[in-house]
Amino acid sequence: MATQTTKLTVAVRTGKGKGAARRARREGNVPAVLYGHGTDPRHLLLPALELAAILRHGGTNSVIDLQIEGDSQLALTKQVDVHPIRNYIEHVDLLVIRRGEKVTVEVNVVVEGDAAPGTLVVQDASYVEIEADALSIPEQVTVSVEGAEPGVAVHASDLELPEGVTLLSDPETLIVAVNEAPTASDLEEEAEEAGAETPGTDEESEGEGESEEAASDESE
Repeated sequence: MATQTTKLTVAVRTGKGKGAARRARREGNVPAVLYGHGTDPRHLLLPALELAAILRHGGTNSVIDLQIEGDSQLALTKQVDVHPIRNYIEHVDLLVIRRGEKVTVEVNVVVEGDAAPGTLVVQDASYVEIEADALSIPEQVTVSVEGAEPGVAVHASDLELPEGVTLLSDPETLIVAVNEAPTASDLEEEAEEAGAETPGTDEESEGEGESEEAASDESE
């Protein structure tokens, strides 16, 4: 299970500050910082379209073979900042890695399959923290709920991880719970209870009337 690495030719970033970052993005680049293994941080510019393609294929834990001024350096995407409205990549943190070393990452948990009829599947945790070889990071971890009956619960310790991958999250972390789906009558009862808890407008009107009468008496 080797992680695919993609070569990416990048440039060293000289300009700093928000103005320089905006210019870089207008020119089709993404500002990035490369750090780790005691090295001084290096500020880089990554081609935006190529970077986006790498992340679409490899996810947030992509391994990139950076080509920096003729030198090659393996790096792991540690953090990807995306604009909340325009949805473009604003900045990337890259971690220096070496072949054969272990890294700590978070991987997504994906629920597959259809539980038994009349059930409601609730996913409590969408990711887990693991330790894996830098070049053998699983893209995701899957959980099957095929045919699961009410009462079934899957914890982090129940996950089937690839060989060489160690779970770091709390083993008791609840990942998925299969419950009985609420019936139409259950939903009606909940709606009635919610309505009963809401203060009535008649009481409010009555209170307002009493206040007005009291104010009138005082004025007299």
